[in-house]
Amino acid sequence: MELQITDVAFGGKGVARTNGKAVFVPYVIDGETVRANIAHEHKKFLEAELDSIVTASPHRVEPRCPYFGRCGGCVYQQMDYEHQLALKWRQVKETLRRIGGLQEPPMRPFIPSPIEYEYRNRITVHVRDSLIGFFRRESNKLLDIEYCPIASNEVNARLGELRRSHPRDGHYSLRARLGPRVFTQANDAVAAAMLDLVDRLLGSANGTLIDAYCGAGFFSKRLRRRFERVIGIDWDQHAISIARGDANENETYVAADVETELGARLRSITPSTDEGNTAVIVDPPAPGLSKTILQTLIEHQPTDLIYVSCNPATLARDLATLKKSFGIDSVTPLDMFPQTAEIECVAHLETKTAFPPKL
Repeated sequence: MELQITDVAFGGKGVARTNGKAVFVPYVIDGETVRANIAHEHKKFLEAELDSIVTASPHRVEPRCPYFGRCGGCVYQQMDYEHQLALKWRQVKETLRRIGGLQEPPMRPFIPSPIEYEYRNRITVHVRDSLIGFFRRESNKLLDIEYCPIASNEVNARLGELRRSHPRDGHYSLRARLGPRVFTQANDAVAAAMLDLVDRLLGSANGTLIDAYCGAGFFSKRLRRRFERVIGIDWDQHAISIARGDANENETYVAADVETELGARLRSITPSTDEGNTAVIVDPPAPGLSKTILQTLIEHQPTDLIYVSCNPATLARDLATLKKSFGIDSVTPLDMFPQTAEIECVAHLETKTAFPPKL
């Protein structure tokens, strides 16, 4: 059937309508007219596969990757980078409206990646029955790949070495640099921009910083000089051990459950014990914050709350709860993963009931 693509949903599929149902089509751009074949019919929507482009968008470009369309990673290589950013910005805004109930989300401009390809400092490939590569789109079957255009040259060199070594079946993390095996952001340039952003958002906060889900201290190491006390919390004992390795006297790193430890640490902070504003950074995994952590933040409100999210939907869900006690100052999307549907966001919240001034 012939379809008019009116939008692109979070996740990367184009949206059209026919006979009162939404139709989702991959690898298209809003504004295009396409021919598509229905692949799956559901009660409220249809899934289709692209057959041909009838009227192409002016933003359409030639994908750089020979595996594009088969690999399950990138979904936006068919559109120019500026349009990718505009599209993702709109997706975040609409998600905050629809799920978060924020009619006018305080969106800041997108922070782009300085490079659109060759930015990834690590990838994970899978080996099965002599195939080495990534999973195919919407499948558990492997696609054999010789190189990945969004990975750095160093990572692709590691991939070449792995392929020549005839490895056993399993999963292999390939990194641009040797170092501790702890979580790090995959795009160095955007990670640096994120640190600068968080530093600016915290303004004059200088009392106690609690860095929840701190890993090896990505945020706390940058911010430790400006705060009197820094407390990092993470369940990963290996990451905490690394954070402790070069800790200053004002830094404490705790290997513990964030739900339990965050509440205990916030309860210990009062206007009489804290010499300045209290700031909390939360950087949870994709499922977002638990109800317990949300309740803890509401009951023991820090002056500033930085919420770093890799999932706009769960960020919006959690902001819907937090906005009852916090003012949402800003939401800044960052393009950590160009060519993919992934979006990183940093939200800055401020308490509505700040600590009373000291006499």
